[in-house]
Amino acid sequence: MIAKSPVPGRVKTRLTPPCTPEQAAALAEAALADTLATLDRVPAGRRLLVLEGEAGPWLPPGWQVVRQSEGGLDERLAAAFAHAAGTAPDTPALLVGMDTPQIGGALLAEPLSPARRTGVDAWYGPAADGGFWALGLARPTAELARRLLLGLPMSTPETGQALLDRLAANGLTVGHLPVLTDVDTIRDARHVAAEAPGSRFAACLRLIGAAPEMTR
Repeated sequence: MIAKSPVPGRVKTRLTPPCTPEQAAALAEAALADTLATLDRVPAGRRLLVLEGEAGPWLPPGWQVVRQSEGGLDERLAAAFAHAAGTAPDTPALLVGMDTPQIGGALLAEPLSPARRTGVDAWYGPAADGGFWALGLARPTAELARRLLLGLPMSTPETGQALLDRLAANGLTVGHLPVLTDVDTIRDARHVAAEAPGSRFAACLRLIGAAPEMTR
């Protein structure tokens, strides 16, 4: 998982306004906790949190924290795969972000199970805004990660298609995960909370939803 520490003014800035920086950070922390809890339920040999900032009480036990590398998001994603490949060669790796707290354990565990992995080289989770929320590689290497990710245009409506094009150009058979909504705007936040009403994220949004600025 790649994430930022939920520090006011540094995370979920597109939620402000209508949220205050503190409210946006609270929503980010809830999303982070929800995603970590889900990933805890997915069978895995190791769990890495590639983190910008410092870990907090939201981090469950059993996770290895790795500091994010310098550079753009493309470079940081490539470095995360390189680290995973270096610590466990020839082992599949799935990278997800902290913006989709609605993911459930079955959504990941079923397509990534040994029975379903046969013949699949990569897994791609498309985001509704044209980006992607997950990328998995059956046999990750630092070189492959660089070919797939370095120079990839990030945070555009064409990001996901550009990644799919690179996966195809590298001859990889892709398994597709469901389309999910990333939490970027308050509209996204309300949509995601409605999809996962029992989540920490939804509870946090309900808690701050009565504030006057949140009624817009």
